[in-house]
Amino acid sequence: MSDQPTAAELADEILDALAAETPLMATFDNIPGHDHELRDVSEAGDARLRAVAVRVAGHAARSADPDRVTLGVITHHAEGLLARLDSRKIEFVFGDPMAAEAAGILTWLPQLAPSGERAEEDYLARMAAIPAFLAGLGDRYRAGIEAGRTPVERAVGNAIAHVDRFLAVEPNALLAPPLTGDRGARRERLFTEQVRPALVAYREMLARDIAGQGRPDERPGLCWLEGGKETYARLARTHTTTGISPEELHETGLEIGRALDQEYGRLGAAVFGVDDPAEVRRLLRTDPALCWRDADEMVTTAAEAVARATAAAPGWFREVPSAECVVRAVPDSDAPSAAQAYYMTPSADGSRPGVYYTNTFRVEERFRFIAESVAFHEAVPGHHFQACLSHALDDVPSLRKLVPLSAFDEGWALYTERLADEMGLYSDDLMRLGMVAEDSLRAARLVVDTGLHALGWTRQQCVDYLTEHCVLSDIEVQSETDRYIEWPGQALSYMTGRLEIQRLRALAERRLGEAFDVRDFHDLVLKQGQVPLPVLGEIVQEWLESAAK
Repeated sequence: MSDQPTAAELADEILDALAAETPLMATFDNIPGHDHELRDVSEAGDARLRAVAVRVAGHAARSADPDRVTLGVITHHAEGLLARLDSRKIEFVFGDPMAAEAAGILTWLPQLAPSGERAEEDYLARMAAIPAFLAGLGDRYRAGIEAGRTPVERAVGNAIAHVDRFLAVEPNALLAPPLTGDRGARRERLFTEQVRPALVAYREMLARDIAGQGRPDERPGLCWLEGGKETYARLARTHTTTGISPEELHETGLEIGRALDQEYGRLGAAVFGVDDPAEVRRLLRTDPALCWRDADEMVTTAAEAVARATAAAPGWFREVPSAECVVRAVPDSDAPSAAQAYYMTPSADGSRPGVYYTNTFRVEERFRFIAESVAFHEAVPGHHFQACLSHALDDVPSLRKLVPLSAFDEGWALYTERLADEMGLYSDDLMRLGMVAEDSLRAARLVVDTGLHALGWTRQQCVDYLTEHCVLSDIEVQSETDRYIEWPGQALSYMTGRLEIQRLRALAERRLGEAFDVRDFHDLVLKQGQVPLPVLGEIVQEWLESAAK
């Protein structure tokens, strides 16, 4: 790299470092170059990533490149990488499939659909890397405990249970993706002789060396670790892309929760004949008729909502994705500890569609009335639209197209839950109550995430708050709480991003008046790639200033 690298060169360098940090997610996000790898979890591996982040951040700060948008994105990603590395969370995050290294391997590697000889060989290379990867994680866990960076005891138990479930399924999930030629037989031998013994050894290591040394449920947050409050503040900045303090975010969540009570009352009166918000939430939680009968009903309802949104989208968007979005159940081995829903982007070669996964574990305890809002969020016009339109851009660096930014993509997805109501997509007032229930969850996330990690809440305080202020089944309260404990700051991104997108739209509506066209606003937001919220604000301001000339 030259002494004065361009913004495009810096973007490519930090993109490669981010892909090396999370190579499996890089494959799902269509970022090339690391498809045969698992993360180097050693201290030396972290040091290499840190050196890249420091170098890139320094160059970006001094750069005179006119592409200020890309420089802003580069700076954010470099600082975010440093925050994650400095947190040393690899040493004490164990159980969550979206945040923990080993849990991520069990969840995501089997979901790859290798197409072609090279991709199949890459899949085998990753399987072959699992023993060293797990052994390296064991070294980091033990080093963390020795330094006082202890995990939460419950998360260790969750991690052990996840391995047990994974190994109990026959045939094993790693053997599921079809391979051609002799690669199927090679995989079978690789799994039997190397991977399965390594997983058994990893499970035994957790039970022998880690279990019993974790923090109790009374001290689950980062603030209980040395330097934890400062670490959490950095992670909060990374996930929200703003400088809003944890204390301010906490208060914002409380305020939104109070405001949502009015909607609970209005819609509750229409659906139940009851306008007391707490009573409406109680009825939503306790009426067994509002839960699913079976998994097929859940998946079918989600698919119908996606189809309805897809048909209506051209009236609200200048461009809609060509890639299909399908609905599937979360794999059985992942479901007990997985979120209620998530989305995976389509592959660049078209061999894998966009997939909206809905969690059918203990389906009879899950609520049907949130089905439409969750489908709009995860699929259309939420994550599927944002990801596909971003990936299709040809005039911005790959960094902006391919690397997720929670405040942007989750903020957009939450924005679309309310947009769907404008579009007339909700089938009735009960489903609109589901929309309000999902809003109250995102508001509560501002409260409980900051409560856990900045204010010293116990796990039970989090459980109690979610139970009182949200409409969640007990299984969802438990899994959501575990997720917030293990993924500090990420839960802040949803409402923070939604509020900013709504603010910018309202600003555009005021400035442009009758000239405002929501299709143009959506086009502007979605065709920048993924950018930090302050950068998005600058983009909208420049658009409005240009329109006024």
